[in-house]
Amino acid sequence: MLAALTRRWQKGRLTDPRYAGLFDEHPDEIVSVDCETTSLDIAEAELLSIGAVKLRGNRILSSESLYLLVRPEKRPDAGNVSVHGLRPRDVGDGMAPADAVFQLLDFIGGRPLVGYYLEYDMAILNKYVKGLIGCALPNRRIEISGRYYDYKLRQQPDSHVDLRLQTLVDDLKVPALPRHDALNDAITAGMLYLALKRRGFG
Repeated sequence: MLAALTRRWQKGRLTDPRYAGLFDEHPDEIVSVDCETTSLDIAEAELLSIGAVKLRGNRILSSESLYLLVRPEKRPDAGNVSVHGLRPRDVGDGMAPADAVFQLLDFIGGRPLVGYYLEYDMAILNKYVKGLIGCALPNRRIEISGRYYDYKLRQQPDSHVDLRLQTLVDDLKVPALPRHDALNDAITAGMLYLALKRRGFG
């Protein structure tokens, strides 16, 4: 009930009718999404790259993926570059943030979104989305770490659950892709989602 009221309130704030479809959930596809940013502090973080890939049924549609480099207002500092490898010259020719976010909105439509610690990515994206279309992303969210937590507690009630990404990758036996690349991380989250789905936690 609360979710329905929130979506109705959000829809009332929508200022760009082109994106009314964000409120119409896709029946059989979801999108795995990941962002690389200039900081882990949401208040000051800017987008550097966006990765997204569609999933249909039990398949990752690698041919239907999105990878966008985004030009931030401030140059990434050395410590930040050491994490994601995106140097100032790499993102200097990137897209303007608004253009990248509009392209992402067109890509995801009303599909539910899946990710690993998705709340952070959504908070970053919504800093831009709200200013562009008047409301936050209304898409249903599927949090991988939460599904994995439920899966492990079903196996071992009251146990400590290690939610580090590498632990999930190793335990669920999905291929290890190079980390801190937005598209690779989105594909990894998609593989983890499907692995949990096969175990009854999709």
